[in-house]
Amino acid sequence: MALGPAGAGDFRRRVVEVIARLQPGEVVSYGDVAAEAGFPGAARAVGSVLARSEGLPWWRVIMADGRLAPVNRDRQAALLAGDGIVVRGGRVV
Repeated sequence: MALGPAGAGDFRRRVVEVIARLQPGEVVSYGDVAAEAGFPGAARAVGSVLARSEGLPWWRVIMADGRLAPVNRDRQAALLAGDGIVVRGGRVV
């Protein structure tokens, strides 16, 4: 995926819109967010957007295999538990 200066902003805006719509009890993968934003295959770039965005429900985005984010796993597990999501062994059940 090649994103020029305008494309990068559009990507970020779309990713933020997708994540902002996530509701308590809902989890999606980084790849799901990328695809919904119109950029399939850009899962890693979604993680970059999350790392630089305040106020988004970042904890509702997990890896495709159900594992939690590689950073802040304990905090993510606690926030997911608050949403009613069960996490065991670092994975969403």
